[in-house]
Amino acid sequence: MSKKLTIGLFGFGVVGQGLHDIIKTKNLNIEIVKICIKDGSKKRTLPAELFTTDKEDLLNNPEINTIVELINDTEAAFEIVSRALSTGRNVVSASKKMIATHLDELINLQHQYGTSLLYEGAVCGSIPIIRNLEEYYDNELLHSICGIFNGSSNYILSKGFIEGLDYASALKQAQDLGFAETDPISDVGGFDAKYKLVIAASHAYGVVVKPEEVFNLGIQTLSSHDLQYAREKNLKIKLVPVAKELDDRHVALFVLPKFVNETEFLYNVEYEYNGVIVQAAFADQQFFFGKGAGGHPTGSAVLSDIAALRYDYQYEYKKAKAKKDLNFTNDIELNIYLRYEDDDLVDELGFEYIHERYYSGNYKFVIGKINLQKLIDNQHRISGKAFIAFADQLRGVSLAESKKQAVEVL
Repeated sequence: MSKKLTIGLFGFGVVGQGLHDIIKTKNLNIEIVKICIKDGSKKRTLPAELFTTDKEDLLNNPEINTIVELINDTEAAFEIVSRALSTGRNVVSASKKMIATHLDELINLQHQYGTSLLYEGAVCGSIPIIRNLEEYYDNELLHSICGIFNGSSNYILSKGFIEGLDYASALKQAQDLGFAETDPISDVGGFDAKYKLVIAASHAYGVVVKPEEVFNLGIQTLSSHDLQYAREKNLKIKLVPVAKELDDRHVALFVLPKFVNETEFLYNVEYEYNGVIVQAAFADQQFFFGKGAGGHPTGSAVLSDIAALRYDYQYEYKKAKAKKDLNFTNDIELNIYLRYEDDDLVDELGFEYIHERYYSGNYKFVIGKINLQKLIDNQHRISGKAFIAFADQLRGVSLAESKKQAVEVL
């Protein structure tokens, strides 16, 4: 028999309302007791007595045995979740930045107090990737995980490639539809995708990496030249986070735009949809596809976690327990396309080789092999008007093996 869950819900925005819509259609032995909101003056669709602006009305309420956290404030979310876990309550959260930033602490709190934190809704919306990494792939060697983890940036890229909109117009449409924030840098700059990648990699490889150590470049400097280049080569541009095991001691994580061809799964993932590719040693390549944003898609993932708590489900972090000396590294070689204005930037980046170089008026690019650490060292120079993407194939090896072989990542 499943136990009854009495829920204290933090946040009643798009996802919170979507979750409530779904719960009221089900008979799951779940009751929302109280909802904590930031703005008490805002008119709500539910009875006023259900709402409060005081978090203590939830955290100190003996009737509540489960906390669901769906707010945007990273540090406030961490305080709520950590307090709940340390006072014997299980938690469901969709706050990817909070989870990625405090993952080590959150894992320790669960172990210390015997409580459970589930967060399927924090990574790729409706796609059940975390549970699959925990359960289906628990004994599987994973070569890589990559995909489209951010619907806002993918919407902008689809508008540009399919409909011919310039970046600014596509971004404005995404903002008007609620896919992108007023300050969109978290989405278009690859930060949102990075937080999700850090969380997914912890379950895939058992390695907890601080987000600030993971390199990310986004699509905010994308130009019509880059889109035209892609069309001429029958390619599309996607913002792709990658986690890749290089050898039995090293795993690399990074987020970059990538040229994809029509034979790749990601080629047909458009607009607000997400796609995750898992490359496994024995199961081979598998693809997960679904909506990555929206109240009902994300709400469905949150509800799945809530329902699992009725049976005391916990993440076991199996790969972390089994891992042997696997460490994060930025020592990986990439083939990249660099569109630039400053000639000195090419020299500063220190390409190991350049196999294509083009000049035409105000459009200049090079394609060649470079070590990821070089990009990190020069990120302050790249983040102006230059644009970088994976070119042709992404290849990476540990430095010791770089002269012997190239390991295909995707």
